[in-house]
Amino acid sequence: MPAKKPRRRGRLIVIALVLLLVAGLGYGAYWSVSTVRASFPQVSGEIAIDGLSAPVTVMRDGNGIPQLYADSAGDLFRAQGYVHAQDRFWEMDVRRHMTSGRLSEMFGEDQVETDAFLRTLGWHDVAQEEFDNLLSDETRAYLQAYADGVNAYLAEHSGEEISVEYAALGFVNDYEPAEWTPVDSVAWLKAMAWDLRGNMQEEIDRSLLAARLSPEEIEELYPPYPYDRNNPIVQQPGGSESPPGQTLPDGADDALEGASTQLAQVAETLDSIPALLGTNGSGIGSNSWVVHGDYTTTGKPLLANDPHLSPSLPGVWYQMGLHCNEVTPECPFAVSGFTFAGMPGVIIGHNEHISWGLTNLGADVTDLRLEKLDDGNYLRDGEQVPYETRTETINVAGGEPREITVRRTENGPIISDREEEYADVGDSAPVDSSAPDRGEGYAVSLSWTALEPSRTMDALFSLNAATDWDQFRAAAQDFAVPSQNLIYADTEGNIGYQAPGLIPVRNQGDGRYPSPGWDSAYDWDGYVPQDALPWELNPDRGYIVTANQAVIDEDSYDYTLTDDWSYGTRSQRIEDLIRATIEDGGKISMGDMQSIQLDNSNEMAKILVPYLLRIDIDDPYVREAQELLEGWDYTQDADSAAAAYYNAVWRNLLQLTFGNKLPKEVRVEGQCLRVPPADESQPLENPDGEARLITECGERSPETAQPDGGDRWFEVVRGILEDPDNEWWRAPATDAQPAADNRDELLARALRDARWELTAELGKDIDTWSWGRLHRLMLNNQTLGTEGPGPVQWLLNRGPWNLAGGTDAVDATGWNAAGGYDITWVPSMRMIVSLDNFDESQWINLSGASGHAYHANYTDQTDLWANGEYLPWVHTRAAVEERAENTLTLTPAGAPGSS
Repeated sequence: MPAKKPRRRGRLIVIALVLLLVAGLGYGAYWSVSTVRASFPQVSGEIAIDGLSAPVTVMRDGNGIPQLYADSAGDLFRAQGYVHAQDRFWEMDVRRHMTSGRLSEMFGEDQVETDAFLRTLGWHDVAQEEFDNLLSDETRAYLQAYADGVNAYLAEHSGEEISVEYAALGFVNDYEPAEWTPVDSVAWLKAMAWDLRGNMQEEIDRSLLAARLSPEEIEELYPPYPYDRNNPIVQQPGGSESPPGQTLPDGADDALEGASTQLAQVAETLDSIPALLGTNGSGIGSNSWVVHGDYTTTGKPLLANDPHLSPSLPGVWYQMGLHCNEVTPECPFAVSGFTFAGMPGVIIGHNEHISWGLTNLGADVTDLRLEKLDDGNYLRDGEQVPYETRTETINVAGGEPREITVRRTENGPIISDREEEYADVGDSAPVDSSAPDRGEGYAVSLSWTALEPSRTMDALFSLNAATDWDQFRAAAQDFAVPSQNLIYADTEGNIGYQAPGLIPVRNQGDGRYPSPGWDSAYDWDGYVPQDALPWELNPDRGYIVTANQAVIDEDSYDYTLTDDWSYGTRSQRIEDLIRATIEDGGKISMGDMQSIQLDNSNEMAKILVPYLLRIDIDDPYVREAQELLEGWDYTQDADSAAAAYYNAVWRNLLQLTFGNKLPKEVRVEGQCLRVPPADESQPLENPDGEARLITECGERSPETAQPDGGDRWFEVVRGILEDPDNEWWRAPATDAQPAADNRDELLARALRDARWELTAELGKDIDTWSWGRLHRLMLNNQTLGTEGPGPVQWLLNRGPWNLAGGTDAVDATGWNAAGGYDITWVPSMRMIVSLDNFDESQWINLSGASGHAYHANYTDQTDLWANGEYLPWVHTRAAVEERAENTLTLTPAGAPGSS
């Protein structure tokens, strides 16, 4: 491994020099012909491209957001591919290399291990099978037209003309992008499904905890969903009880001894993949809600959506409108919304009849399976069965090709093969007494619904063209992965909800722990029938809220969707805000929808602060900070000193309460804490006036990543607040602090530690403290902007922004208590749709339309987004033309007058 570093460092230095040269040109007299500007798209005039049957009009507003108008569906998607490539091809190219396990072709040997893992999963192979065998002829034609449009752009551009990153990459390894294929588009769905894959991390963590904690203690850390306090999405009664949950196998405590490190390494590998996407399993959730017209000022439904993803630059979404000049069965699209660069169609948005939004359902669609391997075979129901093998060749920029062997059982690919240290993953995983001899350890395979070919691409096009509730539900039938909550509204006044997706039915167990792959009793018995998945249409309450909470009360449903829901903090806050208006006879307006979307109230603070204020603090220095919480309204505005202090108390509380009690393998190393000097007779300041503190570094308990945020820890702490002598409240003494033996003593320590931490971070004067100074957003380019040297990052990255909000506020600017207060997930876009008049709808993106550094539309929406502002989202042609600042006509190549 050390031998790699000089080569990598040299390559990055070259990249830095090239990009610095680019920046220098940008500020000189040659700006108009510089490398940076060479990649900016042509947005007016005419461009002739092959394959078009008639001209396509592309109108862009001042933010570079395009609206496309075509005579045929094929022309529409061909133009979409061309325009996506104009603005975002670097992003598209990196994504397709990631999904196909070919990053090493672009970035060299540093990505070989990542490629090997992704080749083992085989996303691209599954996408190819979908395209070849499952998708409709119409969908395949749309995908091909889109690919043709991308390739028409590539045929006319190369290197720096595509993006500044290619100027650097080509200088280093002569890389040239290959043509786009339809399968490249389909494979991106696998990447998104990976980010939204369910409870795999919880499955591993519970296994690790079982080695050190009692079943009762584990249950305290994974409390049941509070149905009595936070409503599920579907609130209608009926059904029967769910199957019983899985318990830890007999003998698991002994079996888990020594397995912690290996399981933690597997978890680290699984979580390292999504970071390449600009999204991440940590904190992925979303808010969406829809209000019936009986309760709105417009008399028609209002629908809102804001998916939460890790911040990236460019942002994952691309705003666009796709319009057939005349809507017909052959050209049924008049749709506008948020797209993925690299995929045709609109993912979230509206057409002329309906609107829809998505949030992560959080269904458990993955299982880790333990495998007993022996001399080319795996054990299956007492029989030795040959496992499948295939050889994959990984081409490496600047290096020799690497070959790997991928092994697969009936349960799925063996993911423990990829690195030497992962070979011991199954050494001590929990099994019962009937398990086969462990020998040199069990292998670990992965069962995952996304590894089964599906028709999700068909579903997306059907959603885009749907005109009513029945067509919407029919489209949802094919929406296999990732499993999402779909909300609905139409211009006739209806609102609805549908849970789609391939959700496994387990013969035995519920997926809470790794299961024995040698026993078919733990296999999946098909999937929850589509007609049995929960749905609602026009509920009497007049609204539907989805924010990753439980879908339906487990006592009124026949199937287990998951046991690892978000706990309803955001969803119940949204519901309470809606009810507060309509129960008093009021009506929800567009302004109300905005206010709800930007609500930053800390719901846990409402529970905890009264306890904190009852703590008798003698130290006037700490008491001064405690007084910030008196009269605080629990809002987390960027300029709030109280919010800064409370969140610091919360962070320290988690570390003190759980940090030293959990196995080290489920702890991550966060920022160092600052604690006061042990000898408090010494002055609090150094001669230069700086706060005099000792730095104490070590492993700290994380605010454990949930698919939807962090409110599991809200529920855990809430569950022990009324038990002041609970063992979790005990904390050992340090050089600076005495031991805590109960709740109040621990809260006192958290108040004190938070005061000293913020003194170091923000200064002695609490009047200068603000939450935004701690809680900052950086937007980083996900390739050279994260791996490149400082000058490269300076060129490609933007920020910081000081933000309001917080973990599991509705305005979910999430942070991880283990790593400090910097923002790790955000509302990646916001939209509010008026079904009464689509031209009155509003939207905003995290970054901008352009993926080109220094383009005017690179981050032109970010300040608006950070300030809680929106852009007009017009839909009718007249309104689009009024806002248009540039018009481009794409003409058929060879047509008279084409250029």
